[in-house]
Amino acid sequence: MPGAVAVLDVGKTNVKLVAFSRDGTILEQLRHPQHVATENGLRVLDVDGIFGWLEAALADLRRRRDLSGIMISTHGCAYALLADDLTLAAPIVDYEQEIPAAANAEFARVTPAFTETYTPELPGGLNFARTIFFQEWADPTLSARVRHILTYPQYWTWRLSGALASEISFLGCHSHMWNPLAGRFSALAVNRGWAEKFPPFAPAGALVGEREGFGVHNGVHDSNAAFFYYKSLGFSHFTLISSGTWVIIFNPDCPLDRLDPARDMLANVTVDGEPVATIRFMGGREYDVISGHARQEVSEDMLRRAIARDQMALPSFAAGGPFPARAGRLVGPAPESAAERAAIATLYVAMMTAQSLDLVSSTGDIILDGGLALNGALCATLAALRPEQSLYRNTNAEGTAMGAAALAFRALGRASVFPRDVGKVEPWPLPDLAGYYARWRERA
Repeated sequence: MPGAVAVLDVGKTNVKLVAFSRDGTILEQLRHPQHVATENGLRVLDVDGIFGWLEAALADLRRRRDLSGIMISTHGCAYALLADDLTLAAPIVDYEQEIPAAANAEFARVTPAFTETYTPELPGGLNFARTIFFQEWADPTLSARVRHILTYPQYWTWRLSGALASEISFLGCHSHMWNPLAGRFSALAVNRGWAEKFPPFAPAGALVGEREGFGVHNGVHDSNAAFFYYKSLGFSHFTLISSGTWVIIFNPDCPLDRLDPARDMLANVTVDGEPVATIRFMGGREYDVISGHARQEVSEDMLRRAIARDQMALPSFAAGGPFPARAGRLVGPAPESAAERAAIATLYVAMMTAQSLDLVSSTGDIILDGGLALNGALCATLAALRPEQSLYRNTNAEGTAMGAAALAFRALGRASVFPRDVGKVEPWPLPDLAGYYARWRERA
């Protein structure tokens, strides 16, 4: 179909290249596993491996499709430091890299107030200003060698086209770099000399360069792309649950003064520069840990049995989230099969999601997007836990990539006409689910 757009969607676990027509049809989808390497004792992203795969995949896709351009969405908390000769001045650090205690102690003395950046203190490199600070702390010559700081989607925009740009939704993603209420760089970013190293801003989706005759669009933070997608479909006053490795919950109707930084609550910034209350936990990762990576379909009877036996997983099985100081554990009779582990994991993610919805004051419609939207048992359980709210899910699980494509089409002046393809979830009648949730909350 003429004028299709390809989306490079770089997640924490997988990298995808998805081609979309203007009507939202997925024409093709190619996948590549994400890889984290080690360099000088640091966890670093294998960007050369991704780029080698991307070049081959894109050339193959262009032989079969008439692409007008490529758009990028990526997970948060990664960035590239470019030297004067436009080579990497340092490797791109994975956000799960631990930061030494001495560097953390020094960073704590300059960390902005929560009410300036609406960024909580998160572990590892989940505040990317902390990671830049650590790299400069470890190598005092680094700052003088860095000419440009590129956020991760913009690194791929540059790698594909040579265009240098910045973008608001990624910079405002719990980075400590941005003041969302004032709409400017934080005092930390200015005082450290970082603000002046970011290239000029361009809107997410803007056509900023080209590669071999087709356009390269300015990239976007992945969960913000999903949020834009559902707004573009006409939803309003809704809570978005964007899921994958992380479960990230946006509620634009929650006042920012209700955010508790100790519980991984923060303000994201939308593609249009608006702050939006957010809470997060690593739900996809935790599901895999609890279930033992089981790919077992969970039935209503399996959930009823786990509830009746009071089999529970209590938080947390990954860093961050609303219970950051707790170590995950199982209570009740030990699971005896993959099916039982999958049922317990499903209930755990449903409990954590319901708790997060409470914390972020969600009362309107809920939209579940991403990988967990394919888990019918989880959706039906969550619908049963929120009887006063309507829960919808996108069963193609590609809201992030679709939002990125819609941004590119908007920039081209060809508004996307994606279908409003979300279905309402009917709750399962699970006896004593409310009691199970109350017991879970008390124990958690």
